[in-house]
Amino acid sequence: MSAAAHAVAPSSGPSARATTAEQAGRRVEEVLDRLAATGDPKARAAAEELVGVLMDFYGAGLARIVRLLEAPAAGRTAAAPITGLLTDELVSSLLVLHDLHPEDAATRIGRALESVGDDAWETAGFDEGTGILRLRYTAGTGCGCASTGTAAQQAVEDALACFAPEVTAVETEQVTVPKEPALLQIGTPHGLRTSSGPAPAKAP
Repeated sequence: MSAAAHAVAPSSGPSARATTAEQAGRRVEEVLDRLAATGDPKARAAAEELVGVLMDFYGAGLARIVRLLEAPAAGRTAAAPITGLLTDELVSSLLVLHDLHPEDAATRIGRALESVGDDAWETAGFDEGTGILRLRYTAGTGCGCASTGTAAQQAVEDALACFAPEVTAVETEQVTVPKEPALLQIGTPHGLRTSSGPAPAKAP
């Protein structure tokens, strides 16, 4: 999650979560009124724009939740309807933002790597104190591509920002796994005799 998203996160605790829509609306109006009282129209305009962006952000999240609950997601069962929500980047980021996500950091890191669609990424270690995640990329030899290049790593970091914002830095190492040599199939050519005995005499 970006620093901006953390900056707009509401204060944690039961009192913050018990805030009703009406109370939240009044608080927004009070803040805007205080900004207007300063006589700085640019500050009020910026605040109104920020409110609009946040409304769009949360509105998109709520719309996604409704769609996921209406249409069964891959891997979601009737006994666990939240599974489809936890695998969605936008919804997952909202749950993490408000400290409502039921999964721990390690599980969410795994979800992030899975969402990239590249099975070669695996976790080598995560330091919760520093937020540094070490990843290992297992690639075969002879592929001729920079598997841990900017595009691949950026995709991983983007997924981690949604699923596991606790990760503040990513360190990668590439492990090259030699390909197994192709087996040479030695067969007997059609019509070639392999018997060491004399060939049978032809009938007159």
